[in-house]
Amino acid sequence: MRISLTNEFGDLHNLEVDSTISIQNLKALAEAELRIPANAQTILHNGVELLDVSKTLQELGVAQDDILFVKRAGTAAGGVGAAGGRPVGDPAEALRQQLLSDPRAMTQLASRNPQLAAAALEDPEQFRRMIMDIERQRREYEERAAAEMAALDDDPFNPEAQRRIEEAIRQKNVDENMEAAMEYNPESFGRVIMLYINTEVNSIPVKAFVDSGAQATIMSPECAEKCKILHLLDKRFAGVAIGVGQAKILGRVHAAPFKIGGQVLMCSFTIMEGKGVDLLFGLDMLKRHQACIDLKKNVLVINEEDIPFLSEHELPDKAKWETSGSPMATSPTQPSGQPLGGPSSSSSSVPPSSRPPAQAAGNAAAARAAGVGGANNSNNPAAAKYPEASIQSLVDLGATRAEAIAALDASGGNPDVAANMFFG
Repeated sequence: MRISLTNEFGDLHNLEVDSTISIQNLKALAEAELRIPANAQTILHNGVELLDVSKTLQELGVAQDDILFVKRAGTAAGGVGAAGGRPVGDPAEALRQQLLSDPRAMTQLASRNPQLAAAALEDPEQFRRMIMDIERQRREYEERAAAEMAALDDDPFNPEAQRRIEEAIRQKNVDENMEAAMEYNPESFGRVIMLYINTEVNSIPVKAFVDSGAQATIMSPECAEKCKILHLLDKRFAGVAIGVGQAKILGRVHAAPFKIGGQVLMCSFTIMEGKGVDLLFGLDMLKRHQACIDLKKNVLVINEEDIPFLSEHELPDKAKWETSGSPMATSPTQPSGQPLGGPSSSSSSVPPSSRPPAQAAGNAAAARAAGVGGANNSNNPAAAKYPEASIQSLVDLGATRAEAIAALDASGGNPDVAANMFFG
């Protein structure tokens, strides 16, 4: 059976144990996981202390997926407070205290589930009821999945049963792979800060997004107007970029003064509608000025001058985590592995015969950057892959349906891991 151990600091450890294991032996496992000596442990189940160390989990009523609270003897559990009335070692209260001590996690929760965040701040009992309801839905989902697998086992030679069993084995391997990555390479689940630098276009300060995967340098029309270069727009280079979403290419500014660090360079800009970034510094200008992205020093090197990349608090508001709306938010551009000008990107609205020769490159680059707006309104067929209960449990946390499906995709269909993403 699977149980979880937690402490007053909110640490959570999952264990696979036999239901006949004694509390005395469980304390030895808890010592290895939580670094609390076995003889100094107090273990509580649903607020009740497990005193008889010779009894088994089964005898004490501990069931699959139950959470046991482990604390040092003589210390107060996180669930006891002035509000009173809550069981000692209540996991929901431990989670609430952890959220209250982490302003960033609290901010993320408030943006996704305002009711749950408000309950965490003002009504501990309501918070506990909401958390228990989420836990109940998760258990119901797992029970249905177990019943479904049992039904498949009754007729193992059925082709459909074979397919489902194969998929279950594959999914288990995926989950184990992800759990190993979360334990040994947790940094791979962190958010990567995009590369921005301070620049000036026509003496107007602009924070530029450096993207070596974009063929051309892109600027929004609002930024071009602010920098007073929109009157130089060559509309012969107009078109429509179709890739990840769709955006209108207004044209091209062939040359404008571009200050970066202590040097002034001449730069060309493809002007394209979009709300993602004001200025995308693409590969055309990076190669033209022989720039080097030095990630070890966290600088952009141009003509032997180091231009530091901006830290997170210096990023423009559009690029910050809080405005992305989801832990699964994509990069402001589509993946660099997609060939530019390939099947996923095209340009229209200007007859081929009237297009300047260089427009193909400009439009292909803009098509790659068409994802700047971050919009993708197509229906997600992945919804059919996951039980409705799994999706609904994430929606109850405050996610949209699309975010719930994206979280399940990212977690390999595991609703527990997907739910953890929403708690930061």
